[in-house]
Amino acid sequence: MQVFRATVVEVHDLSPAMRRVVLGGPGLAGFETTDIGDEYVRLLFPEHPDGEPVLPAVVDGNLDYGSIDLDRLRTYTVRDHDPDAGTVTIDVVVHEGGVAAGWARQARPGQVVGINSPTGMYDPPATATWQLLVADYAALPAALRIVEATPYLRTRLVAEVADETHRLPLPVHPDLEVTWLTGGNGASPSCLDDVVRAAGRPDGEGYVWVAGESKTLRGVRKHLRRELGLPATAYKSVGYWIEDAERWRERYAALDDATRASLEGIWASGRDEEEIVDEYDERLTALGL
Repeated sequence: MQVFRATVVEVHDLSPAMRRVVLGGPGLAGFETTDIGDEYVRLLFPEHPDGEPVLPAVVDGNLDYGSIDLDRLRTYTVRDHDPDAGTVTIDVVVHEGGVAAGWARQARPGQVVGINSPTGMYDPPATATWQLLVADYAALPAALRIVEATPYLRTRLVAEVADETHRLPLPVHPDLEVTWLTGGNGASPSCLDDVVRAAGRPDGEGYVWVAGESKTLRGVRKHLRRELGLPATAYKSVGYWIEDAERWRERYAALDDATRASLEGIWASGRDEEEIVDEYDERLTALGL
């Protein structure tokens, strides 16, 4: 794990709600990607747009979160990495409110952010012959990069956007079926859960990758894991954001100390990761979170 000082070199809009920010500069020397389609980084924003970000220390290969203001940190997908040009591309959903969206709306060349080494989660079986990718707008950059990286897999992509003008150009792929849905994304109820439940399973071994609003995806993951009985190697369900996140954080912070400690202790239990997520999701749901 490393932390880099990256400089904005280019900014342009992909849609009315998606802004592309290309980072580069000498501070990115040594940045490497894993080539995993949904790999993500943490961006560290300065307190003032033209200021310097506070970069965290790295302890035992991990970010020292105690050394930074967590309110200035957000997680984003690596949309592209060009090692020859020394650039990293990040696509940011722009909306009212939020540290990252606010920064992206005014972003311009010369400004500086921190960025750490990437980590990915997409991990289909080597024997997979097809994949189903289901994404809302926040997850669409990752889904499109996965499409680009897997021309050898028969792929169905279902993308949920709040407005038809938010659609993005699709990568070239020899066997790609695309369905655009309008809704969700905080503008109306999401139908990603319904999509996954209604999806047929083609012949052969496959992989299901679903990413979007965290609470919506609890039902999706339960369907894949419990109702279909898929092994953990056959799917990945990733919560990218929380609707009304500020209110969620307030309610979480209002929990008594023992409850918060119990929730956080689940992750340190040393059990199978899928079992940990099962319990964590169930506990949050029971608490109304």
